[in-house]
Amino acid sequence: MPISHFVTLEPAPKVGTLNRIDGRRAITIDADLAPGYLADERLHALLEAGSDSLPDGLMVNVAGEQEDQQESMQFLASTFMIAIGLMALILVTQFNSFYQAGLVLSAIVFSTAGVLMGLLITGQAFGIVMVGMGVIALAGIVVNNNIVLIDTYNELRREGMTPGEAALEAGCLRLRPVLLTAITTVLGLMPMVLGINVDLFSPALGFNAPSAQWWTQMSSAIAGGLTFATALTLLLTPCMLVIGVNGDDT
Repeated sequence: MPISHFVTLEPAPKVGTLNRIDGRRAITIDADLAPGYLADERLHALLEAGSDSLPDGLMVNVAGEQEDQQESMQFLASTFMIAIGLMALILVTQFNSFYQAGLVLSAIVFSTAGVLMGLLITGQAFGIVMVGMGVIALAGIVVNNNIVLIDTYNELRREGMTPGEAALEAGCLRLRPVLLTAITTVLGLMPMVLGINVDLFSPALGFNAPSAQWWTQMSSAIAGGLTFATALTLLLTPCMLVIGVNGDDT
């Protein structure tokens, strides 16, 4: 049945519309990123090229993926600072020492270098959301090694040992627990780091599964940061404890 039985077609002028955002006229321009380019790099180049040639009264606001990344970055940064502040408050209260509390939190700085190394080794891109979540989760994990070492060191010092003897003995006593904790955690993350998917119903074993790729960045960040921070913790923390006591004596 032809559509002309129900409607009548006749030409009509097009009605123009003016879009407004916050009371100002706005035009939305959509664009896709060409393969082989980074969104941040192309966006900064575009804004720099057009900033000098914009007429008066014209503004450019970036939305879409870039806006979402900026909001996620601000949220993760504020969450990270709140977490660091709460941990610092608890550590200062427990150890009654700003130096030892700072020494515990230094593991977070060391782990950040390990995060970048882990992403580099696994060939993963730096994703704001997943890597940021990995760094925040890692901040609560890597401090445990320093807490265990410093607590053992303080107990040995109360028993009458010298700073050097207490630091060496604390490192020897806590070497196995620290290594076992780090190794088991990293091995548990390996399936996600390698993108392994286990189907128990088939059964089947797959690699680079779509369901595993979402978590690969976060698991790589945690595994790399924990490995690097654990190695530096076992080497540097006992030395810094002795240096801190010698600095107080002088």
